[in-house]
Amino acid sequence: MLDNAMAAERGQPGPGQRQPGPGQRQPGPGQRQPGPGRQPCGVDRAARLPALLVLADGEVFEGEAVGAEPPGGLVTGELVFNTAMSGYQEVITDPSYAGQVVAFTYPHIGNYGTCGSDDEAPRSRCRGIVVRDLAYRPSNWRASGSMEEFLVLSGIPGISGVDTRRLTRHVREAGAIGCALGTASENLLLAAARAEPGTTGMDLVTGVTTRVPYQRGTGPYRVVAYDFGVKETMLRLLGDMATVTVVPAGFPAGEVLAMEPDGVLLSNGPGDPAALDTQAAIVEGLLGEVPVFGICLGHQLLARALGAETYKLPFGHHGANHPVCRVSTGVVEITSQNHNYAVDPATLGGVEVTHVNLNDQVVEGIRAPRAMAFGVQYHPEAGPGPHDARYLFEEFRDLMERFRSMQGGAS
Repeated sequence: MLDNAMAAERGQPGPGQRQPGPGQRQPGPGQRQPGPGRQPCGVDRAARLPALLVLADGEVFEGEAVGAEPPGGLVTGELVFNTAMSGYQEVITDPSYAGQVVAFTYPHIGNYGTCGSDDEAPRSRCRGIVVRDLAYRPSNWRASGSMEEFLVLSGIPGISGVDTRRLTRHVREAGAIGCALGTASENLLLAAARAEPGTTGMDLVTGVTTRVPYQRGTGPYRVVAYDFGVKETMLRLLGDMATVTVVPAGFPAGEVLAMEPDGVLLSNGPGDPAALDTQAAIVEGLLGEVPVFGICLGHQLLARALGAETYKLPFGHHGANHPVCRVSTGVVEITSQNHNYAVDPATLGGVEVTHVNLNDQVVEGIRAPRAMAFGVQYHPEAGPGPHDARYLFEEFRDLMERFRSMQGGAS
């Protein structure tokens, strides 16, 4: 049996890097160091430099540079917007945002500061952030630092003072788009934005998954969690019910089954599910052998393993206020979401659709009873967001209990 000591093989934070909160994963080797030459106590609001956000279609937004200083004065990524009114730290540390720049539609970001225990991963994976107003002085008894200090120590550049209402309207029309932000010239930023490849066809999971297996939780069930970019809140909820072995994204299905788990979790993660043929094949090898629960990217990979296809949404679902209908009851859940890709319902065959997005009718949940598998496109762990969908973890527990009974009550 693997033990917790294996987690230490993934490395420790570098000098000056944020320390993970209690019980959080340690960063892996080769992770980015904090921005050069700026300490949290030395963040000077008056010293902010003029900056630009330039989109690949030539649209330009003015603001001022905040956070870390990017090499060459610019950073690029695929621009998306998030509508959550709180939980900005959880958003920025969600590994699913790898390769993307996040624009917050809520105007005041950073007003309650940051706290190490709110991190969803030991390292922030998004490329940068865009805000209307970055609060300079937080007001919250839990706060251990300001948002700008957090950005500096995390190595994340940003731009503040942007008209995010105009930006959001533009992205809704243009779709998720390449962008560049920073203090470089407009011409350099435009060229960099147009060279940004985005996430289409990209395997971004390889850059965020753990390198070695490790364990979390002490619950009575045995769960193997595939780390495609797993979040801390997800592991914490699983750990309450199970002893969880977290494995790398390419871990063979045969080795998972050899552990004799009661269930397998397919986690969230970044990038295009169509680029993950290896992971889809792994999931296919698990179906019918053990209960499987897929979340977000894990849901998409489950659908692929069941024969379905995926497609890219115009600007994705990013926020904590998405209404989803549970088809079996008609109950509406307000959900937390973060995805740019979705499952094509026309390719699902005999798979049951269990949840549907009420904004645009996107498939939000599927179930394949004979394969002992189900998945949801949204985030039932909700970090951040409402807890309407946390019952799904209980459904996973029930499915594992039935599986145990079928196996003769194995402990």
